[in-house]
This record gives sequence, structure tokens and C-alpha cells, in this order.
Amino acid sequence: MAATRNHPYHILPPSLWPLIGAFSGLALTAGGVLTMHDNPYGKFVLLLGAAGVLLTMFSWWRDVVHESHAGDHTPIVQLHLRYGMILFIASEVMFFLAWFWAFFDNALFPSAVDAVGGVWPPKDMAVINPLGFPLLNTLILLCSGTTVTWAHHSLINNDRKGLETGLLLTIILGAIFSAIQAYEYAHAPFGFTTTSGGNVYGSTFMMATGFHGAHVLIGTIFLIVCYIRAKKGDFTPEKHFGFEAAAWYWHFVDVVWLFLFVSIYLWGGWGAEWHG
Repeated sequence: MAATRNHPYHILPPSLWPLIGAFSGLALTAGGVLTMHDNPYGKFVLLLGAAGVLLTMFSWWRDVVHESHAGDHTPIVQLHLRYGMILFIASEVMFFLAWFWAFFDNALFPSAVDAVGGVWPPKDMAVINPLGFPLLNTLILLCSGTTVTWAHHSLINNDRKGLETGLLLTIILGAIFSAIQAYEYAHAPFGFTTTSGGNVYGSTFMMATGFHGAHVLIGTIFLIVCYIRAKKGDFTPEKHFGFEAAAWYWHFVDVVWLFLFVSIYLWGGWGAEWHG
């Protein structure tokens, strides 16, 4: 019969969420650029884009969960979902490579303009003390990697209490990290742009650490969704790719932060006065 499916693949029905997500991402990026240039409509475009991205995340994940419950995630489909997540994380690695490249290019070959003075960090500027809040945040993220691994092992051993507790602790640690980083930004001794008292150090520093902070927020949302699903009994020891993808993403965030802490906070600020 024409309606009989004789293959293990999942043929996706048409969906508007990829299109809505693309336009929302465009609005989010454009709104961020407009806001940085003090455009009066920038913040509204930024908020509209952020709302669209959050709506897309919620709705698309909801559809994927429904597909899983409907039995569409056969073993070969789950394998391809894993391939997709691996490629996504690989693309994120290249994304952060661009910001590391920008920072190292300026650090190894500092400009001779007056604002930099041919040295790195630029002359007459203070940097954030890496042994203060940055070190604390490093310990927090390392602990969160431990708790999410605990949750994973609990799930594999069908320990629902351990799964939920590990996820909840990871979410709390992620929220604490974001709060500390927001405080750090608010009290940073340098600005993002020259008009706010910054220079190329501030721009490269905040682009690299700021995008990491955005990934922490996204990862925290990812884990919150997994926690809600765990409370509903969605995951099983044999079938839990949604949680596995969130754990992979969180470990990626942990590793990127370790590189940020060592290369930007410690090495990149060496020789300058420490603030705080």
C-alpha cells in the first residue's frame, strides 16, 4: 500500500519553525547591532528577535518530543540526531575560534595607536582579577559538569531521584554563574566601546566572554526543559537523547570556559593592574 512505511527513517512533515527561527535570529542579530550603535529602535528589534528565538526553541522542541512519543525516533533516527548534535557543537567550536583568533591576534601583535601603545593589555588600563570571580565561576562550572554527569549516570541506572536532583543542581549552578558574570560586567574597569571607556581589549574580551555567557543561558534553558521532561517521566535508560544532547552541550560550555579563563583572564591580562 502507498501509505505503508518500509524503512526506518523519519520523513519530517512541513514545518514553519525553521523559517521563523531564521528570521528571529536575523532580528536578534540586527537588533544587537542597532543597539550597539545607539539606534532608538534597536532594543525593540532585539527583544522581538529574542522572543522569536525563544518561541522557536519551545515550539520546535515540543514537536520533537511529540515525534519521540509517536515512535518516530527509531534507532537509526537517534543515530542521525547524534550526528546532527555533534556537527552543531563542531560549528560552535569554529564560532568561538573566531573570537579567540581576534583576541590572540591583538594580544600577540598589539597596535601602536595611542589607545593601545604597542603593549597588551593596552597601556594604563586595569583588568579583572582572574583569581576573584572568574576563578569562582570556573569552580562553579566544573561542579556543574560533575552534577550533570551524575544525573546522566543516575538515568542510565534508572535512578529517577538522582536524575532530577542532578539536573536541578546543574540548573542552579548555571544560574549562579550567569548572575556572577552579570555582576562582573557591571563592575568591569573597562567598557565595550571607546565611548564607554573601552578599547580593543574590552571589545574582544566582552565578545568572547559575552557569547559564552549567552551559551550558558541557552544551556540552562536546555537543562530546564530536560528537568521538566524528567519530572514527567519522559526519559528512560534506553531512550534519552534529549538529555544526552543537553549534557553534551553543557560539557562543551564547560570546556570553552576553561580555555577562556586560561587564555583571556590569566594569560591575556598578565602584566596589567588587577581590578577588584
